[in-house]
Amino acid sequence: MHAQEVVSDTLFTSVIITDESRHSDNETIKAIYEANGLHFQDPRAPRFLFLDRKGRVALGIGGYMKGTLSVDMGGIADNPDFVTVDIPTPNRPDMRSQFQMDASTSRIFLKLVGKRTPVGDFTVYLESDFRGGDAGSYAMRLRQAYISMGGLRIGKAWSTFCDPASAPPTVDFEGPSGAVFARNMQIQYSHRLDKHWSFAAAIEAPSASYTPRTGESEAIRQRIPDIPAYVQYEWGGGESHIRLSGLLRALSYRNLVSAENKYAIGWASQLSGMVEIIPQLTFYYQAAYGRGYADYMNDLGGFGYDLVAKPEGGEMSAPYALGFVGGLQYNISNKLFLSTSASQCRLYNEGAYRPDGYKYAQYMVVNAFYTPFNNCQLGVEYLYGSRHNYDRTEGKAHRINAMIQYNF
Repeated sequence: MHAQEVVSDTLFTSVIITDESRHSDNETIKAIYEANGLHFQDPRAPRFLFLDRKGRVALGIGGYMKGTLSVDMGGIADNPDFVTVDIPTPNRPDMRSQFQMDASTSRIFLKLVGKRTPVGDFTVYLESDFRGGDAGSYAMRLRQAYISMGGLRIGKAWSTFCDPASAPPTVDFEGPSGAVFARNMQIQYSHRLDKHWSFAAAIEAPSASYTPRTGESEAIRQRIPDIPAYVQYEWGGGESHIRLSGLLRALSYRNLVSAENKYAIGWASQLSGMVEIIPQLTFYYQAAYGRGYADYMNDLGGFGYDLVAKPEGGEMSAPYALGFVGGLQYNISNKLFLSTSASQCRLYNEGAYRPDGYKYAQYMVVNAFYTPFNNCQLGVEYLYGSRHNYDRTEGKAHRINAMIQYNF
C-alpha cells in the first residue's frame, strides 16, 4: 500500500522479453520496478517490459486510466480539483452545488534502465498526463522527463524541496492545501551514506508569481536558480522516514521608482516523513514555514504571493507562509485501506494585501480505496474545505469524490 514496492516473482508474469533474452538478470528488472519516494498518485510498475539481448537494458511502458466523478454541495470549490483557494468568499447562492466528471489525470510513462552498460548504470524517465492546454481540452502535458546516472539527475522531476512519499493518499488530484508540491527543471545530486542516511542538493529553474503595484514595480525574468537540499533518515526497510529540507531563493523584480533591478531573499524549511506506527497503520506528515516560497505550496502557487508590493517606493517583499499536513492510513487487508488527513495553509499579511485577500484555508478528507482485482483500484472520499480572508469573510465547500483507476 505504500510507495515503496517489493519486487517478487509475480512481477515477471506480465513481462514481455525480446531477442531471446532471459529474465534471470534480476538486477535489471528490479531496477525497472524500483519505486522509492513516489507520490501516492505516481504510476508504479509498468505492465509491459522489453529487454535487450544481453539483458542489460530494459524498457518499461505503463501508466493508468483514471476516471473521477465529483459532487459539490453546500458551497463549491470552483475547480475540477478541490482547491480551497478557489472557494468563493463569501459563499454565493448561484454557486452552491456542481457535478463534474474527469479523466485528464490519467498517465502514460516510459522508463528505460541500463545496468552495467559501457556508460554505467542509468535511468531515463518520461511521464505525461492530459492536463495541458485549456481546461477540458485533454491535451497531453509533460509531467516529468529526466535522466539519472549515479547520484546525478538532470531534467524535470519532483523538486528536491518536496517529499512526495509523505503526502497522504487522496482521490483528489490537488491534495491538501498546505502541502509542498512542485516539479521543476533541475540538476540534482543525491547520495546514500548507508542504509539509513541520505542527502540531496540541487539547482532548480525558478518559477515565481508576484503582485506588483502598477507604475511602481513589475516582475522580470529570474536571474538566480532556486537552491533546495535535504537530509533524510529512514528505517524499517524504507517503510518509515523523516526528512529535513531547506530552500533558498533570490526573487528578481524591477523597481520602477528607482529604475533598478532588485531582488528579495526567499527561504523555507520543511519537516516531513511517514512513520509505520504498527504494520497496518502509517502516519504521514509535512510542516513547512518560510517566506517567498508560495509557488511551492498547493494553495498559493500562481496567485502572486511570492512577492507583494510594499505601500510605496516601488519596493517588494516576500510574505511569510505556513503549511502543514497530517494523515493516517490503516490497511484493513491487502485489498482495502482507509485514510484520513487534515491540512492548513496560512499566508501572513505584509500590510499590502487587499482587505478581501487570502488569509488561510483548511482542507480535510476521509477516504477508502479498494482493489477488487489486480491492476484495478476503486476509491471514494468526502472532502471539506474552507477559505478565510483578512476582512473575515469566509467560504466553505463539501465534495464527494469517486474514482476508478486501471493500471497498465
